[in-house]
Amino acid sequence: MNNENGNHGLHLDSLFAHCLAATGHCCPGQVLGIRMAVHALRTIGIKDPKGKEKKSLMVFVEIDRCATDAIQYVTGCSLGKQTLKFFDYGKMAATFINLKTNEAVRVVAKEQARAIAKELFPRIEDKYLAQTEAYKIMADDDLFETEHVAVKDPFGRAPQRKSTRVPCDLCGEYVQDRKEVDNDGRVLCRACAEGTYYTHPAKIIGLAKIGKMQMIGEAGTSQSALHHTANGENNRAGAKS
Repeated sequence: MNNENGNHGLHLDSLFAHCLAATGHCCPGQVLGIRMAVHALRTIGIKDPKGKEKKSLMVFVEIDRCATDAIQYVTGCSLGKQTLKFFDYGKMAATFINLKTNEAVRVVAKEQARAIAKELFPRIEDKYLAQTEAYKIMADDDLFETEHVAVKDPFGRAPQRKSTRVPCDLCGEYVQDRKEVDNDGRVLCRACAEGTYYTHPAKIIGLAKIGKMQMIGEAGTSQSALHHTANGENNRAGAKS
């Protein structure tokens, strides 16, 4: 395979070396991420993602692995720039959108690429090392499934310089960049509307204490009732005698 990607200025050999220097290691995931990004950029017509076309690209990654670091390195997209979006699907896949043309492609790593890597380097016992070397030279069609997609609104909107800030009607925390949710006329943050990934230990402890006090109170009431009942039985017994 020719590692010079035409006139796109995205040379694989150079990217492999620089990504290794930037991250301190090279693994199958990083090679896949580099190859995935270069393949997608070529498909949607982005030649200079870190330069003059840096405002024309947005990427949606679906896994929190080394491939995502490599994609960020190649494209220059990041969370802070609002050009990298993360969806925790656990899939070795990413979608790249040209914001000027609205052309978008979703690229998914093929599972059978693992078997091809073993065939290409049968003498390398370490499967990860074999995959790392194989993924550098395999054809795009052997590595990836590529499909043109349409990114749903508002996810595909270009980043806005002017930020909005509105308070959530439920928790009071402020939400930026039009990420609020309209819930029957109430403005809610997504955490309140859809549920959070975290809990509040203090609130849980407080609720547990309240529950314990209620149990103690109920137990005390029961013990008091038993005491009064016992006294009543004793008094009736004494009256009969």
